[in-house]
Amino acid sequence: MQEMKKRRIVLASLLKPLNDPRMFEKMGVSLAQSGRYEVHLIGYPSKEDMGVPTIRFHALPKFRRLSLGRIRARLKVLGFTIKAKPELFIVTTHELLGVALLIRILFGVKIIYDVQENYWRNIMYTDAFPTGTRTIIASLVRFKEMIISPLIHHFILAEKGYLTELSFAENKCTVIENKCKLPAGFQREPTVGVIQLLFTGTIAESTGVFPAINLAKKLHAAEPKIRLNIIGYCSQAHVHQKINKEVSENKFITLTGGNEFVPHGSILNAIAKADFGIICYPMSPHIENKSPTKLYEYLACQLPILLQDHPPWAVICKPYNASVAIDFEQLDTESILKKIHSGSFYSAPPEGMTWSGEEEKLLALVKAIF
Repeated sequence: MQEMKKRRIVLASLLKPLNDPRMFEKMGVSLAQSGRYEVHLIGYPSKEDMGVPTIRFHALPKFRRLSLGRIRARLKVLGFTIKAKPELFIVTTHELLGVALLIRILFGVKIIYDVQENYWRNIMYTDAFPTGTRTIIASLVRFKEMIISPLIHHFILAEKGYLTELSFAENKCTVIENKCKLPAGFQREPTVGVIQLLFTGTIAESTGVFPAINLAKKLHAAEPKIRLNIIGYCSQAHVHQKINKEVSENKFITLTGGNEFVPHGSILNAIAKADFGIICYPMSPHIENKSPTKLYEYLACQLPILLQDHPPWAVICKPYNASVAIDFEQLDTESILKKIHSGSFYSAPPEGMTWSGEEEKLLALVKAIF
């Protein structure tokens, strides 16, 4: 019997590494393991050996975050994609929409835009760009998304909240959230003799790393067993320097990654050894309708959470008694430590926090696109 020809798919990012959890571990692996597709991934180089022979990896040259190399990388993406000759091109950032437009015009390739962020809000309400340029840059990005949107075959939205925030995606979008993909046999085995707090993911002022450090310092002063592990990637040099200063002055705080990308497996290992995860984003319009990826990860791993008292996140945690609600503006150290020592968490295993349900939606969508 003749083997069915596999349809060719390219997934591309610019700043995310080849081992990015969403592009590689979730979407890429799900598509490749279905047996119906030949999958190519394009992204920032990774030191990790991904060990998936059914996926072809194309590493971009290294470049600094703010440099001409970032622009030249788009041409590399274009070159890799032309050579791969895909039938479907999935872009995971607005920066590659111009490349997607060219690929569609020149070769008639179907295009999916995986919208992982509301970039307009991110640019406007974080310190990623200088204050005087934010409105201009954010408006240009939103204009680009809107002008190209009629030529996009489908939008994947990483957040339910984007359904109301992103009008250009309406009528041809599917919500595929960043639920957790756990390795087989995962179990938590917290470090004995200490109370290990954990801050994971993107390290920035906008993701709450400094309120997390302040919390750990206050708790450690009252309970010397408290430790804090910060693990993730920090793209801003001044933030990285500030965190390094905190680490050098407070021996109970450790930093893993920092100015280097961290394999997702290392983050899961840190979750396995931790007692509590910290979620404490400073509230702003770019956060209010989002559910942090780490919220799903901590719930799926049954890691108790020291959670910013934000009602939409508290509602998700409440059925499982998974979190301690904290006002990071007015820390009540005594009350927090009392709840930490209570040990009464996860009265029931959380449901709907893993990637399996999202995988079904992804495979159904790609099948329908073809």
